Amino acid sequence: MPSAQADLSSIVIAGIGVAAGRGYGKQALRDALFGEAPAFGPLRRDGRQLPDGTSSFIGLELPDPPELLPARIARTAGLPGRAAIAVLDEAWCEAGLEALDPMRIGLVVGGSSLMAREQMLAQRDYAGRMAYWPPRHGHMFLDTDIAGLCASAFPIRGFTMSVGGASASGAVAVIQAADAVRSGRVDACIALGALQDVSCLDLQGFRALGALTESCRPFDRDHAGFVYGESTAALVLCRADAAPANPYGTLAGWAHLASGHRGPEPSMEGELAAIRSALAMAGLSPEDIDYVNAHATGTPLGDETELAALRAAGLDCARINATKSLIGHGLASAGAVELAATLIQMREGRLHPTRHLDNPIDPAMDFVRGAVEERTIRTALKLSFGFGGVDTALVIREGA
Repeated sequence: MPSAQADLSSIVIAGIGVAAGRGYGKQALRDALFGEAPAFGPLRRDGRQLPDGTSSFIGLELPDPPELLPARIARTAGLPGRAAIAVLDEAWCEAGLEALDPMRIGLVVGGSSLMAREQMLAQRDYAGRMAYWPPRHGHMFLDTDIAGLCASAFPIRGFTMSVGGASASGAVAVIQAADAVRSGRVDACIALGALQDVSCLDLQGFRALGALTESCRPFDRDHAGFVYGESTAALVLCRADAAPANPYGTLAGWAHLASGHRGPEPSMEGELAAIRSALAMAGLSPEDIDYVNAHATGTPLGDETELAALRAAGLDCARINATKSLIGHGLASAGAVELAATLIQMREGRLHPTRHLDNPIDPAMDFVRGAVEERTIRTALKLSFGFGGVDTALVIREGA
């Protein structure tokens, strides 16, 4: 248990590990945010092309993860698991978690149905000889396999868990990690937004919904949907008195609410409620927010609903940008990866542009558009929403 003097009220982000854009590590994300944004192109991984070859999908794929696991373990780990180890290693080292008691460290993995592509390939490869199906699939298909893999590679003994919230899964993981630290259950908790290894069936499903396109244009009049982009991130949340000297910022408020919707349709009322709840927890008013990192997938209804919620919340004067325009939509990982992007922008005092935002659907909103902008950001709001009526909001304050 924490000491009687432990400060359970202030939760800081002490370490970040990320893979997005062209590679692994925070520098790859910085390059995508502030340098030349990576170009989207045809998805090449086996299992992301339709069997009849009639259609291809556009997006962004990462290079293979660095091999940090022993070969015998790496052979049984899927892409999401190997990528998780890489970003967890970066975050772990930066936060100095080796100094903590393993029983005081937790892990929350955000994401569900993470292995769809590899499962589809296994069904193809073992068709007609299912008696030879590898026993490892008996546990690899479970989302908890990634949590188990991470805890076997790092001394995490407080607890592990897996949570799902569709495209808000990464943010849900952050909120669960924050709750665990605030309750005193652990001194530090890692929130990991897992890489969603989609198959051609998943991509075709998004296309059939009208959600997938070939050019991501959030908040632009020509927006038509999102573009998939592989990504993953790990963030170390801990008590302020257990953090290193220079944390990225304080998680001052959060909200995770249900809109009551089953499908993909967004809810302005649900999004607005999440924003107001997170601000109230942080003790802030809308005028205190300098910057909003929007969910902003590029779907017309999603963008318009989000802007309506921001206007209703009184956030029309905050600077707004859309990270998905630069690195694509990571689905399960998006909330964690974009929180990492928010924290990096706050630390460096600059905001990334929103690519392809040529004709805003609401010119009155304060978008960051054509170029990187130098800006002091003392407080930020990160929004993430998911199919099934999942609405989340995170408020970040500079310093500890």
